[in-house]
Amino acid sequence: MRRFDYHRATAVVTGAASGIGAALAHGLAARGSDLVLLDRDAERLATVVGAVRAAYPDRRVDPVVVDLADAVATAGVAEQILVRHPRIRLLVNNAGVALGGRFDQVTLDEFQWVVDINFRAVVQLTHALLPALKAEPGAHLVNVSSLFGLIAPPGQAAYSATKFAVRGFTEALRHELIADGVGVTAVHPGGIATRITENARFGSGVDRDDHEAGRRQFRRLLRIPPARAAEVILHGVERRRPRVLIGWSAKLPDLIARIAPGWYGRLLRVGLNQTTGAPTRRLTTGAAPAPQPADQPPASPSLPADDLV
Repeated sequence: MRRFDYHRATAVVTGAASGIGAALAHGLAARGSDLVLLDRDAERLATVVGAVRAAYPDRRVDPVVVDLADAVATAGVAEQILVRHPRIRLLVNNAGVALGGRFDQVTLDEFQWVVDINFRAVVQLTHALLPALKAEPGAHLVNVSSLFGLIAPPGQAAYSATKFAVRGFTEALRHELIADGVGVTAVHPGGIATRITENARFGSGVDRDDHEAGRRQFRRLLRIPPARAAEVILHGVERRRPRVLIGWSAKLPDLIARIAPGWYGRLLRVGLNQTTGAPTRRLTTGAAPAPQPADQPPASPSLPADDLV
């Protein structure tokens, strides 16, 4: 399969108002792509759109405000996108939310909220836009899973369940779409410095002091700039990589889980305690890496080969 061509491509990106999504918007525009940017935060999305338009005035940027937790609204938006942008070369399902708390501390409604955004919306948008992707030569699909789609820590039953689901869904589509010429990439970010910790919800049964302590602990572990993560993703898509792991905070736990799938939980608890200096029971937020050496972006913009797996 030839390398992905960003020039004059129409790219649809969810979760585009901040973090990796916003960085992807800038990276795609810099490569010559037109954009359809989705997010529920209208104010932040408008800021991203304004910045992209100012930097790349020849690029078409179409903002779409939608809460992907709403299946009906998501379906309506998908129809609008197909009408306004019948040719789509790239779909990036990046939007995600986190829910802190052990399984017995969250309600089924709280759990379902995570499922709706992290998995159902990915499936729904992919199903709606796949005919357009299949009709566009050289198209590509990117689904952003997580480090927690490789390992499952305590306090993250909902988040990990959805990110493992995204991983399985993406791998199946990769095999199914070979004959259609559509490339498929699963992305597993490690500790990316996004707003997911600030935006995380907590189960109704989680003690307030515990979840505030957990939020502070995990925030210290989010070290990789979103712009760096976006460049790694775009580099991987260009080369049609089936899987992209970002940072040692994803690659090391992936290796440990492969070597000791039944025992990595012990290493995870020890590593997190050493990194945060806090007991494991406090670890209840949703965007944290497992034990790892510090992730530091390189001094130059070049990408080492081991960023891509």
